[in-house]
Amino acid sequence: MSRPIFEVIATSAQDAVAAAAGGADRLELAVDMGADGLTPSVEEFARIRAAVHIPLRVMLRDRDGFRPRDLDQLSATAQALRAEGAEEFVFGFLTPEGTVDLEAVRTVLDAIPGCSWTFHRALDNAADRASVRAAIDGLPGLDTVLTAGSAAGVAAGIDVLAAESARSGEPGYRPQILVGGGLKADQVPGLRALGIAGFHVGGMVRKAGWDGPVDTGLVQQWRRLVDADAHAAA
Repeated sequence: MSRPIFEVIATSAQDAVAAAAGGADRLELAVDMGADGLTPSVEEFARIRAAVHIPLRVMLRDRDGFRPRDLDQLSATAQALRAEGAEEFVFGFLTPEGTVDLEAVRTVLDAIPGCSWTFHRALDNAADRASVRAAIDGLPGLDTVLTAGSAAGVAAGIDVLAAESARSGEPGYRPQILVGGGLKADQVPGLRALGIAGFHVGGMVRKAGWDGPVDTGLVQQWRRLVDADAHAAA
């Protein structure tokens, strides 16, 4: 079994260096975690890119919730980040009815051609997640879905994660599942046993939660945990 992906949220170059030193495979770059993560500035992205040499997925989100405040401006920001060297992104938009806003998704995709991206936890807040999965199936560059299985977090979403993992490779279920959203260490073994091989954490690798920086030692602990369970599940 291949090594699982371990992704850490970084809000600064300091976070990025600590996460990379601890063994993170990839970083999700975001700011304002009180709003569940918004797009960093181009300048902050440039600082982080200069500080580390692991893949960076940049959040494209300009407000709390899953509807863009200003889609044109968000697309322009995406283009500016792309021009600065960003190659991977994280985004996802819903209509007021809770269906996927494909027009908004495609508008952003037009701004970042050729890039890989994650459809984030908008999926967990959709009225019908199966419909969202079907609608985004085959969109260019989509290789990952970040999900807890439930808007309430991983503990409430285990059954959904199990069912979706079992359908891996089917239409609508081809992107890799990246589990995040209240993920706790004691949930990792069971998730690995389901065949899930993508894990995403933020506050769990900070001794003071979001008020403090990423701690390299905590990242190392998670890295060992994820790898050990990968071997046990193999």
